[in-house]
Amino acid sequence: MSSILGLDIGGANLKAALAPSGKALSRPFALWKHPKGLAVALAELVAALPPADEIAVTMTGELCDCWPNKRAGVHAILDAVVELAGDRPLHVWTTDGVFVDLGEAKSAPHLVASANWLATATYAGRFAPRGRALLIDIGTTTTDIIPLNDGRPVTQSRTDSDRMRAGELVYRGWKRTPVCALGNLWLAAELFATMHDVFLVLGDVPPDADDLVTADGRPATVEAARARLARMVCLDPSECSDRQSDRLAGLLAGYFATVIAGEIERVAGRLPGPIATILAAGSGEFLLERVLTRLTFSPPIVSLAERWRQTGSTAAAAYAVAMLCLERGG
Repeated sequence: MSSILGLDIGGANLKAALAPSGKALSRPFALWKHPKGLAVALAELVAALPPADEIAVTMTGELCDCWPNKRAGVHAILDAVVELAGDRPLHVWTTDGVFVDLGEAKSAPHLVASANWLATATYAGRFAPRGRALLIDIGTTTTDIIPLNDGRPVTQSRTDSDRMRAGELVYRGWKRTPVCALGNLWLAAELFATMHDVFLVLGDVPPDADDLVTADGRPATVEAARARLARMVCLDPSECSDRQSDRLAGLLAGYFATVIAGEIERVAGRLPGPIATILAAGSGEFLLERVLTRLTFSPPIVSLAERWRQTGSTAAAAYAVAMLCLERGG
Protein backbone atom coordinates (compact mmCIF):
# COMPACT_ATOMS: atom_id res chain seq x y z
CA MET A 1 0.00 0.00 0.00
CA SER A 2 1.24 3.47 -0.88
CA SER A 3 1.79 6.06 1.82
CA ILE A 4 0.35 9.53 1.27
CA LEU A 5 1.65 12.77 2.73
CA GLY A 6 -1.19 15.20 3.31
CA LEU A 7 -0.39 18.92 3.46
CA ASP A 8 -2.65 21.72 4.67
CA ILE A 9 -0.97 25.03 3.90
CA GLY A 10 -2.45 28.00 5.72
CA GLY A 11 -1.41 31.58 6.14
CA ALA A 12 -0.31 31.10 9.75
CA ASN A 13 0.26 27.35 10.13
CA LEU A 14 1.68 24.47 8.12
CA LYS A 15 0.22 21.02 8.79
CA ALA A 16 1.31 17.62 7.56
CA ALA A 17 -0.01 14.10 8.15
CA LEU A 18 0.72 10.63 6.85
CA ALA A 19 -1.82 8.07 5.71
CA PRO A 20 -2.43 5.43 6.76
CA SER A 21 -0.21 5.77 9.86
CA GLY A 22 -1.82 8.98 11.15
CA LYS A 23 1.46 10.57 12.21
CA ALA A 24 1.07 14.33 12.01
CA LEU A 25 2.75 17.66 12.73
CA SER A 26 1.63 21.26 12.88
CA ARG A 27 3.95 24.25 13.00
CA PRO A 28 3.37 28.01 12.90
CA PHE A 29 4.64 29.78 9.81
CA ALA A 30 3.86 33.41 8.95
CA LEU A 31 3.36 32.86 5.24
CA TRP A 32 2.30 36.45 4.61
CA LYS A 33 5.67 37.61 5.93
CA HIS A 34 7.89 34.97 4.34
CA PRO A 35 6.25 33.71 1.12
CA LYS A 36 9.61 32.92 -0.48
CA GLY A 37 10.52 30.72 2.47
CA LEU A 38 7.57 28.37 2.07
CA ALA A 39 9.43 25.60 0.22
CA VAL A 40 12.14 25.50 2.89
CA ALA A 41 9.59 25.57 5.72
CA LEU A 42 7.68 22.69 4.14
CA ALA A 43 10.87 20.68 3.70
CA GLU A 44 11.77 21.21 7.36
CA LEU A 45 8.31 20.14 8.49
CA VAL A 46 8.17 17.04 6.32
CA ALA A 47 11.71 15.99 7.28
CA ALA A 48 10.37 15.19 10.74
CA LEU A 49 8.01 12.56 9.28
CA PRO A 50 8.73 9.23 7.55
CA PRO A 51 8.96 9.41 3.75
CA ALA A 52 5.81 9.10 1.64
CA ASP A 53 5.18 7.84 -1.89
CA GLU A 54 2.70 10.52 -2.98
CA ILE A 55 1.51 13.96 -1.87
CA ALA A 56 -2.00 15.33 -1.44
CA VAL A 57 -2.40 19.04 -0.77
CA THR A 58 -5.03 21.53 0.27
CA MET A 59 -4.62 25.17 1.24
CA THR A 60 -6.02 28.39 2.65
CA GLY A 61 -2.84 30.48 2.48
CA GLU A 62 -3.64 31.87 -0.96
CA LEU A 63 -5.58 34.69 0.72
CA CYS A 64 -2.40 36.19 2.22
CA ASP A 65 -1.88 39.79 1.19
CA CYS A 66 1.70 39.15 0.11
CA TRP A 67 0.16 38.22 -3.25
CA PRO A 68 -1.95 40.50 -5.47
CA ASN A 69 -4.76 37.95 -5.79
CA LYS A 70 -5.75 34.36 -5.02
CA ARG A 71 -4.56 33.04 -8.38
CA ALA A 72 -1.03 34.24 -7.66
CA GLY A 73 -1.24 32.74 -4.16
CA VAL A 74 -2.43 29.35 -5.38
CA HIS A 75 0.31 29.22 -8.02
CA ALA A 76 3.04 30.23 -5.54
CA ILE A 77 1.93 27.63 -3.00
CA LEU A 78 1.73 24.90 -5.62
CA ASP A 79 5.21 25.82 -6.90
CA ALA A 80 6.58 25.35 -3.39
CA VAL A 81 4.86 21.96 -3.09
CA VAL A 82 6.24 20.88 -6.47
CA GLU A 83 9.73 21.69 -5.20
CA LEU A 84 9.06 19.47 -2.20
CA ALA A 85 7.42 16.67 -4.20
CA GLY A 86 10.19 16.15 -6.73
CA ASP A 87 9.13 13.24 -8.93
CA ARG A 88 6.41 12.03 -6.56
CA PRO A 89 2.79 12.20 -7.79
CA LEU A 90 0.93 15.29 -6.60
CA HIS A 91 -2.83 15.45 -6.01
CA VAL A 92 -4.65 18.74 -5.29
CA TRP A 93 -7.97 18.80 -3.44
CA THR A 94 -10.73 21.08 -4.70
CA THR A 95 -14.03 22.56 -3.52
CA ASP A 96 -15.71 20.16 -5.97
CA GLY A 97 -14.69 17.39 -3.57
CA VAL A 98 -12.28 15.72 -5.99
CA PHE A 99 -8.54 15.63 -6.61
CA VAL A 100 -6.98 17.18 -9.69
CA ASP A 101 -3.45 17.17 -11.04
CA LEU A 102 -1.07 20.13 -11.01
CA GLY A 103 -2.06 21.42 -14.44
CA GLU A 104 -5.76 21.36 -13.67
CA ALA A 105 -5.16 23.01 -10.29
CA LYS A 106 -3.23 25.89 -11.82
CA SER A 107 -5.81 26.40 -14.54
CA ALA A 108 -8.69 26.55 -12.03
CA PRO A 109 -7.23 28.19 -8.91
CA HIS A 110 -10.67 29.27 -7.70
CA LEU A 111 -11.52 25.59 -7.13
CA VAL A 112 -8.29 24.99 -5.20
CA ALA A 113 -8.49 28.04 -2.95
CA SER A 114 -9.57 27.36 0.65
CA ALA A 115 -10.82 23.83 0.12
CA ASN A 116 -9.43 22.28 3.30
CA TRP A 117 -12.70 22.51 5.27
CA LEU A 118 -14.38 20.22 2.73
CA ALA A 119 -11.67 17.58 3.12
CA THR A 120 -12.12 17.55 6.89
CA ALA A 121 -15.91 17.39 6.64
CA THR A 122 -15.92 14.72 3.93
CA TYR A 123 -13.66 12.38 5.88
CA ALA A 124 -15.03 13.14 9.36
CA GLY A 125 -18.58 12.53 8.18
CA ARG A 126 -18.12 8.78 8.71
CA PHE A 127 -18.39 9.44 12.45
CA ALA A 128 -21.96 10.72 11.92
CA PRO A 129 -23.29 8.36 9.24
CA ARG A 130 -26.98 8.80 10.09
CA GLY A 131 -29.02 11.94 10.54
CA ARG A 132 -28.00 15.55 10.75
CA ALA A 133 -24.71 16.68 12.27
CA LEU A 134 -22.44 19.69 12.59
CA LEU A 135 -18.67 19.69 12.30
CA ILE A 136 -17.33 22.50 14.49
CA ASP A 137 -13.64 23.12 13.81
CA ILE A 138 -12.20 25.90 15.98
CA GLY A 139 -8.75 26.91 14.78
CA THR A 140 -6.26 29.62 15.60
CA THR A 141 -7.72 32.02 13.01
CA THR A 142 -11.19 30.85 12.00
CA THR A 143 -14.03 28.58 13.01
CA ASP A 144 -15.79 26.28 10.54
CA ILE A 145 -19.40 25.26 11.15
CA ILE A 146 -20.17 22.61 8.56
CA PRO A 147 -23.60 20.95 8.32
CA LEU A 148 -23.77 17.28 7.37
CA ASN A 149 -26.60 14.94 6.52
CA ASP A 150 -26.04 11.18 6.65
CA GLY A 151 -22.30 11.80 6.77
CA ARG A 152 -22.13 14.13 3.77
CA PRO A 153 -21.47 17.89 3.81
CA VAL A 154 -24.58 19.88 2.85
CA THR A 155 -23.21 23.42 2.88
CA GLN A 156 -25.00 26.34 1.27
CA SER A 157 -21.80 27.44 -0.43
CA ARG A 158 -18.24 26.49 -1.30
CA THR A 159 -16.24 29.73 -1.40
CA ASP A 160 -15.04 31.38 1.80
CA SER A 161 -16.82 34.62 0.94
CA ASP A 162 -20.17 32.84 0.56
CA ARG A 163 -19.49 30.64 3.61
CA MET A 164 -18.89 33.73 5.74
CA ARG A 165 -22.25 35.18 4.68
CA ALA A 166 -23.93 31.87 5.49
CA GLY A 167 -22.35 31.63 8.96
CA GLU A 168 -20.49 28.46 7.97
CA LEU A 169 -17.14 30.26 8.23
CA VAL A 170 -16.67 32.53 11.23
CA TYR A 171 -13.47 34.52 10.88
CA ARG A 172 -12.73 34.26 14.57
CA GLY A 173 -10.18 31.89 16.11
CA TRP A 174 -8.91 31.20 19.60
CA LYS A 175 -5.40 32.53 19.07
CA ARG A 176 -4.82 35.11 16.33
CA THR A 177 -8.10 37.04 16.44
CA PRO A 178 -7.58 40.59 17.77
CA VAL A 179 -9.64 41.23 20.88
CA CYS A 180 -11.00 44.40 19.27
CA ALA A 181 -12.61 42.22 16.58
CA LEU A 182 -15.25 41.28 19.15
CA GLY A 183 -16.72 44.70 18.40
CA ASN A 184 -17.40 45.95 21.92
CA LEU A 185 -17.34 49.75 22.11
CA TRP A 186 -15.71 49.71 25.55
CA LEU A 187 -12.62 48.09 24.07
CA ALA A 188 -9.84 50.00 22.34
CA ALA A 189 -9.95 49.54 18.57
CA GLU A 190 -6.25 48.72 18.46
CA LEU A 191 -4.19 45.55 18.08
CA PHE A 192 -3.19 45.60 21.75
CA ALA A 193 -4.16 41.98 22.50
CA THR A 194 -5.46 38.81 20.86
CA MET A 195 -7.73 36.01 22.02
CA HIS A 196 -4.57 34.05 22.85
CA ASP A 197 -4.05 36.48 25.74
CA VAL A 198 -7.57 35.82 26.98
CA PHE A 199 -7.04 32.08 27.15
CA LEU A 200 -3.57 32.44 28.63
CA VAL A 201 -4.99 34.44 31.51
CA LEU A 202 -7.83 31.94 32.00
CA GLY A 203 -5.36 29.03 32.02
CA ASP A 204 -6.91 27.30 29.00
CA VAL A 205 -3.61 27.21 27.12
CA PRO A 206 -0.09 26.88 28.53
CA PRO A 207 2.34 29.82 28.53
CA ASP A 208 5.30 29.72 26.18
CA ALA A 209 8.08 32.22 26.80
CA ASP A 210 9.60 31.37 23.40
CA ASP A 211 6.42 32.35 21.55
CA LEU A 212 6.82 35.97 20.50
CA VAL A 213 4.02 35.96 17.90
CA THR A 214 1.88 38.24 20.04
CA ALA A 215 0.31 41.66 19.60
CA ASP A 216 3.32 43.46 21.09
CA GLY A 217 6.07 40.96 20.30
CA ARG A 218 6.54 40.13 23.98
CA PRO A 219 6.36 36.55 25.24
CA ALA A 220 3.18 34.49 25.44
CA THR A 221 3.26 34.42 29.24
CA VAL A 222 0.44 35.11 31.66
CA GLU A 223 2.11 38.27 32.98
CA ALA A 224 2.61 39.71 29.50
CA ALA A 225 -0.92 38.67 28.50
CA ARG A 226 -2.35 40.57 31.48
CA ALA A 227 -0.47 43.68 30.38
CA ARG A 228 -1.79 43.38 26.83
CA LEU A 229 -5.38 42.97 28.06
CA ALA A 230 -5.03 46.00 30.35
CA ARG A 231 -4.28 48.17 27.32
CA MET A 232 -7.55 47.03 25.72
CA VAL A 233 -9.39 49.05 28.40
CA CYS A 234 -6.87 51.90 28.28
CA LEU A 235 -5.16 50.97 31.53
CA ASP A 236 -1.48 50.81 32.31
CA PRO A 237 -0.54 47.25 33.40
CA SER A 238 0.14 48.56 36.93
CA GLU A 239 -3.44 49.91 37.10
CA CYS A 240 -5.08 46.55 36.35
CA SER A 241 -5.02 43.96 39.12
CA ASP A 242 -4.91 40.23 38.49
CA ARG A 243 -8.52 40.03 39.64
CA GLN A 244 -9.54 42.69 37.13
CA SER A 245 -7.70 41.02 34.25
CA ASP A 246 -9.23 37.66 35.21
CA ARG A 247 -12.68 39.20 35.07
CA LEU A 248 -11.93 40.93 31.77
CA ALA A 249 -10.64 37.69 30.25
CA GLY A 250 -13.76 35.86 31.42
CA LEU A 251 -16.02 38.46 29.83
CA LEU A 252 -14.11 38.34 26.55
CA ALA A 253 -14.15 34.54 26.44
CA GLY A 254 -17.89 34.69 27.00
CA TYR A 255 -18.40 37.16 24.16
CA PHE A 256 -16.31 34.99 21.87
CA ALA A 257 -18.31 31.87 22.75
CA THR A 258 -21.58 33.76 22.23
CA VAL A 259 -20.54 34.80 18.72
CA ILE A 260 -19.67 31.22 17.76
CA ALA A 261 -22.84 29.84 19.38
CA GLY A 262 -24.99 32.33 17.47
CA GLU A 263 -23.61 31.18 14.14
CA ILE A 264 -24.01 27.53 15.12
CA GLU A 265 -27.68 28.17 15.86
CA ARG A 266 -28.08 29.93 12.50
CA VAL A 267 -26.52 27.06 10.54
CA ALA A 268 -28.41 24.42 12.54
CA GLY A 269 -31.68 26.27 11.94
CA ARG A 270 -31.43 25.69 8.20
CA LEU A 271 -31.33 21.91 8.55
CA PRO A 272 -34.63 20.01 8.18
CA GLY A 273 -34.59 18.46 11.62
CA PRO A 274 -32.72 18.27 14.92
CA ILE A 275 -28.93 17.89 15.19
CA ALA A 276 -28.05 14.31 16.17
CA THR A 277 -24.27 14.73 16.52
CA ILE A 278 -21.61 17.39 16.90
CA LEU A 279 -18.15 16.56 15.55
CA ALA A 280 -15.53 18.57 17.42
CA ALA A 281 -12.21 19.44 15.79
CA GLY A 282 -9.39 21.95 15.80
CA SER A 283 -6.77 23.23 18.19
CA GLY A 284 -9.51 25.26 19.88
CA GLU A 285 -11.63 22.25 20.76
CA PHE A 286 -11.08 23.18 24.42
CA LEU A 287 -13.52 26.07 23.85
CA LEU A 288 -16.42 23.93 22.77
CA GLU A 289 -17.82 23.39 26.25
CA ARG A 290 -18.22 27.16 26.72
CA VAL A 291 -19.89 27.41 23.34
CA LEU A 292 -22.29 24.51 23.85
CA THR A 293 -23.67 25.92 27.10
CA ARG A 294 -25.06 28.78 25.01
CA LEU A 295 -26.94 26.55 22.56
CA THR A 296 -30.60 25.60 22.70
CA PHE A 297 -29.75 21.98 21.86
CA SER A 298 -27.22 19.51 23.28
CA PRO A 299 -26.55 16.48 21.06
CA PRO A 300 -23.75 13.95 21.71
CA ILE A 301 -20.23 15.15 20.90
CA VAL A 302 -17.67 13.14 18.96
CA SER A 303 -14.12 14.41 19.46
CA LEU A 304 -11.88 13.95 16.42
CA ALA A 305 -8.88 14.43 18.71
CA GLU A 306 -9.90 11.24 20.49
CA ARG A 307 -10.89 9.30 17.37
CA TRP A 308 -7.75 10.17 15.42
CA ARG A 309 -5.41 9.73 18.39
CA GLN A 310 -1.88 10.46 17.06
CA THR A 311 -3.17 12.89 14.51
CA GLY A 312 -5.50 14.58 16.96
CA SER A 313 -7.62 17.22 15.30
CA THR A 314 -5.17 20.10 14.94
CA ALA A 315 -3.96 18.69 11.62
CA ALA A 316 -7.39 17.35 10.68
CA ALA A 317 -7.46 18.66 7.12
CA ALA A 318 -3.97 17.32 6.35
CA TYR A 319 -4.93 13.89 7.68
CA ALA A 320 -8.30 13.96 5.91
CA VAL A 321 -6.85 14.88 2.53
CA ALA A 322 -4.20 12.15 2.87
CA MET A 323 -6.78 9.50 3.78
CA LEU A 324 -9.19 10.56 1.03
CA CYS A 325 -6.37 10.34 -1.48
CA LEU A 326 -5.32 6.93 -0.16
CA GLU A 327 -8.87 5.59 -0.36
CA ARG A 328 -9.20 6.56 -4.00
CA GLY A 329 -5.97 4.75 -4.80
CA GLY A 330 -3.64 7.74 -4.95
